[in-house]
This record gives sequence, C-alpha cells and structure tokens, in this order.
Amino acid sequence: MEMESHTFDKLDLQLLAALELDARAAFSRIAAVLGVSDQTIARRFRRLSAEGGLRVVAVRDAERLGQSQWMLRLRCAPDSAETIAEALAKRPDTAWIGLASGGTEVVCMTRPRSPGDHDDLLLGKLPRTPSIMEIRAHQILNRFFGGPTGWVSRFDALTDEQIAALRPRLADPSGPVRIDPEDEPLVTALERDGRATYPELQRATGRSESVVKRRLAALLASGAVYVDVEYHSETLGYACAAVLWITAAPAALHSVGEALATHDEIAFAAATAGPSNIVVTAVARDTAGLYAYLSGRLGTLEGVQHVETTPFLRRVKQLTYARPTR
Repeated sequence: MEMESHTFDKLDLQLLAALELDARAAFSRIAAVLGVSDQTIARRFRRLSAEGGLRVVAVRDAERLGQSQWMLRLRCAPDSAETIAEALAKRPDTAWIGLASGGTEVVCMTRPRSPGDHDDLLLGKLPRTPSIMEIRAHQILNRFFGGPTGWVSRFDALTDEQIAALRPRLADPSGPVRIDPEDEPLVTALERDGRATYPELQRATGRSESVVKRRLAALLASGAVYVDVEYHSETLGYACAAVLWITAAPAALHSVGEALATHDEIAFAAATAGPSNIVVTAVARDTAGLYAYLSGRLGTLEGVQHVETTPFLRRVKQLTYARPTR
C-alpha cells in the first residue's frame, strides 16, 4: 500500500506506525529510530492530533478478558439515526460507530463489561427506542485481525530493524488475564490518555510510581489492556470505508478469515454469530477502490458465498468520542 496525502508525508506515516508498535514510546526513542530530532517528532505528533484525529488511549481487550463483544446493526428512521449514534457514542462500552446505508442505519461495536450492561443495552434501552425499526446483533466469536494489530502496518513504513528497535519488550505474562479492582483507576486514567506520564498516573491512582510501573507492565504483558491509536484514515488518503457482512461456507470459515487478515484493505476482521458469519471493516481510497476489492480479491476468495456491503456515510466514534460542535 502507498500513502496518498497532500498534507501528511512519509515521516507522519512512520510516526503512526511507530505508535502502533508502542504508543507510549518516548519521542526521543522514536526520533532516534527514525533519524530525526525529538522536536520534529513532537511537532508532527501535535499536528497529527490537531489535523489527523490522532488519539492515544488504552483499550481493554475483551477477547483476552473473556468478555463478550457484539456488532450491532440498527435500522432507524432517517431523521433519528444521527441522534441514536451520538447517544451510543457517549457510552464507555461502545466503539467503531458509523452512520451507514445513506444515514438510515447505525453500525456499532459494543463491549459490555458485565451481563447487566449487555442486558441493559440489548434488552432494555434499544428495544424501547421508538425510532429504531430493527436490531441485528452479531456476537464476535473470534478476531482474525485488528485489536492490538494496527492497520498502518499494511503500509510497510518501517524497516525490520526499525520495528525491532521500537517493539516494546514486555515481560512474560503470568497469572490470569484480568483487571483487578485496584487497577481500575490506572486503566481509567489510561483510557483518557494512553501517553499519560508515570507521575500523572501516580496522582490519578494514589499509588507509588514504582507500583504504577509494575502494574501497567503486568497488564500490558498479560494482554488484558493494550494502548492503541486512532486517526482519520483520510489522513493517509483512504476516504472510503465500509462494513462487509460475509457468509462463508462453514468448513471454510477459518481459512477465509485468515485470508482476509492478510488483505491490505482490511482494518478489522472477525468471525460472528448471526445471519452472516464474518464481519470486516474495509478501507479504500474511493468507491472505485472498494469496488475493485469486492469484485477482485474478495470476490475470488474460495469459500465466500455471499457479501453484503454497508458503506459508511460518516464515522461517529472510533475509540473516543468528541461531542460535535453545532
């Protein structure tokens, strides 16, 4: 893949790739690996944040924690979809919310932290919303691509030597994958700012800096939490995104999922329960690029029986949500 942007350049792409590898890496470390000054990296980071939607936040890995995840498709009255999407975006247990199907459908990933949260949303609030005409809930069964693995890796912006120098050296995981109650203030602080300094985390948690360092290292090593980056794909020249609901032959489910994980256009891929059995997020430069993917590499993939394409009209939330200004 190649970046195509009139605003951002190769160094910006390398910085995003470095942050996908280690989002908490010091600017000085990234600068040394990329061969530029600390000030240059800090300046590029600020510009990507201001103009490219860059945010660094901690994410609880529901798959590693054994928690359920759901992709929701909500068919709405045309004048209510945006309001419903923004209400969902304010919830801490939602991500990847988009308006689709010409503004009559909301697509949403939800990660309820307890059965009560799940029941409250799927059995309580949503069914009682009059303007929601249909709810389809697809439980995520297995992730093929996404989560801690970022889409910028598709661009091969870094050499193998740079990747090795930037990849964090995590301790070997030990013990169960879980977030203990005493770790909640730490995780909550990192969900607000994944690059918060240790003194800032110390103040937020009331624990010593050494304890904060040890607990964060343990959470990252276990995979219970990872620090992720979000950004506008338009920054890289890829303005078209769609959710693909794929039906694969049962015997080919895993092989199709594994193959999709290698496709440059795929930012997320998972096996699901529901009418279709694979859901992916595809990203392309434009509608012509999306068509080329659908009719080409995906269309010829052995084992694929049916594909329904839901183009995004507008992204409402990735990992974080900023209230729109009107």
